[in-house]
Amino acid sequence: MAILISGASIAGLSAAQRFAALGAEVTVVERAPSLRRHGAPIDVRGDALDVAARMGIRDALVAHETGAAQRTAFTHLVDAEGVRVGTLPTELPQLSSDDLELFREDLIDILYGSVDPKVTFVFEDSIQELTDTGAAVQVRFASGRTGSYELLIGADGIHSTTRRLLFGPERRYRRHLGVYYGILSFPDELGADGETYVYSEPGRSALISDYARWTGGGFTFLSPEIPHDYHDVEQQRQIVLDAYSEVRGWKIPEMLEALKNSGDFYFDSASQIHMDGWSRGRVVLLGDSAFAPSFFSGQGTPLAMIGADILAAEWASCEGDLEKAFGRYEEAMRPLVSVAQDGVPEARDRVVPASWEAIEERNRQWPPKLD
Repeated sequence: MAILISGASIAGLSAAQRFAALGAEVTVVERAPSLRRHGAPIDVRGDALDVAARMGIRDALVAHETGAAQRTAFTHLVDAEGVRVGTLPTELPQLSSDDLELFREDLIDILYGSVDPKVTFVFEDSIQELTDTGAAVQVRFASGRTGSYELLIGADGIHSTTRRLLFGPERRYRRHLGVYYGILSFPDELGADGETYVYSEPGRSALISDYARWTGGGFTFLSPEIPHDYHDVEQQRQIVLDAYSEVRGWKIPEMLEALKNSGDFYFDSASQIHMDGWSRGRVVLLGDSAFAPSFFSGQGTPLAMIGADILAAEWASCEGDLEKAFGRYEEAMRPLVSVAQDGVPEARDRVVPASWEAIEERNRQWPPKLD
């Protein structure tokens, strides 16, 4: 079966690996010129580790773990002078107690390296039009190329083009959680002694996490929807600069200066995707395209890997009956997605309290753990 996967991030790479291993002829198309390797460390936990074992990469994941298990099990909360005023537990709703933390670049490299060399990757291109004829999905790409595929997997993220073309505008499915976030690397001198620190003012928080080989973090702030081009990095950079223009506590001025010159800045809304169904005809959605839980959940990567594994297994077992395969995939995934999405509001309110009173209450609830 000729399969097209739109998107070469964690969901797309996982699907490429699993489907190719089961004998499919796989093509992956990715809008970016290369794999997106930059970003904050990522958790692989629970059943996703069993998926990694089936993919043959679990040992590689363990070998590249960041060492988070040796770090404290909480994030330090600081005041404007950098004095510890509380701790923020890092435990989030999990699919099991197992947890590995990896740098995004390591996880992406491991996943990409595990994909069968016969898989075709096409970068700097994307789906522009699609037509499901019943017998195949006819695709026209932005480059002008065309192709015919027996199955199309939309793994192209929360702003999925596949979802928009098949199911309609993003606004029908994306629920803005009232938060925006920006992630970037910081100069080593802004490091936090191998720990993670958060400073909060009403509706504004900033985080620095210090690892042996990477210092990074970012900004998280409350806001209604801000119209912007999610491909325009300079516009996104200015949104954060404007949001923090009057915040001067802790290391905010130095962090904003780093933001002005950052080459790996990533910005988006904290949102979830809610859909009644993830498939139609010969097209199915996977990962954030179908069920983004938001970064507050810590479950985006595990759900993407688990979903790819289940989808591929059901495709193989249903012997061409895509409706049956897609139904089983949804039946298996929806309980996991519900758990991940439901735990987000509490985590959001811990990270970005809306008022000084809420900040003080959070700090009283989670008093500082001093060395």
